[in-house]
Amino acid sequence: MTETGNRANTTQWESEEWYIERSELNPGFGIALTKDRVLFHERSEFQEVEIFENRLFGNVMLIDNLVMVTEKDEFVYHEMIVHVPMCVNPDATAALVIGGGDGGTVRELVKYPAMERIDMVEIDRMVCDVARQYLPTLSRALDHEKVNLVYEDGIQFVKNTPDSIYDLVIVDSTDPVGPGEVLFTEEFYRDCIRILKDDGIMTNQSETPFVGEDMVRGVCRKVREVFPFFRPYYGVIPTYPGALWLFGFASKGVDPLHDMRTEAWNRLGLATRYYNTALHTACFALPTFIQKLCE
Repeated sequence: MTETGNRANTTQWESEEWYIERSELNPGFGIALTKDRVLFHERSEFQEVEIFENRLFGNVMLIDNLVMVTEKDEFVYHEMIVHVPMCVNPDATAALVIGGGDGGTVRELVKYPAMERIDMVEIDRMVCDVARQYLPTLSRALDHEKVNLVYEDGIQFVKNTPDSIYDLVIVDSTDPVGPGEVLFTEEFYRDCIRILKDDGIMTNQSETPFVGEDMVRGVCRKVREVFPFFRPYYGVIPTYPGALWLFGFASKGVDPLHDMRTEAWNRLGLATRYYNTALHTACFALPTFIQKLCE
């Protein structure tokens, strides 16, 4: 490119408004997106919520100035946190979602014919209200007849839940800072295993190995302290720090590789954009550095 071209591009970049997420885990890293138009920006009782347009990723939701979802790549996260456990038990009838206020997780869960009840516990009503208005492709199942939406502290909800009633618990939380921090403790995981049936499964988001090594190590250690069986797996999400994002599969003994029901899941004919049963097997094949990190 010519020197004139370089100057023109630099001038254009400098004239635009940019969102820059500086990693709290590693100050030497960040991501940047143009803020083409701010659609919403308010502080709730719990946190700061913002929605802005980006020309490539569509509408972007920030919570406390961290990217939660974008319209373009959200399907990776939501499909991986839902369909990996559901391929192991596609006949699950009762699920609990902690967090997930944007609605993407319950959107995937309601696709399953056998699913009868989805309890979704979100502490911040504003997140759901804003998602309904500005993220309709994610939030369309928030008011589905199978979804029981509760605005409550997820910790207290789980503590007050009877034993052995859920086939699946999905911890769709923010990062382990602020309101989401309590969802990454051994005490919380002990309540999760208590409310799961004998063949129940818990999945959770487990952060990024490139930026938050200590956090990943801590999450894996705490889950393993509680659950007899745990396997980390991963997906690739461009707008999350490091792009390579980890999830956790935890159970009382069910194995996502040996117990997956490939034919039963494929017969359902569910529409997905990222997940498939070949990827299911592949996503548990971890790079060596992640294996060591999670040991």
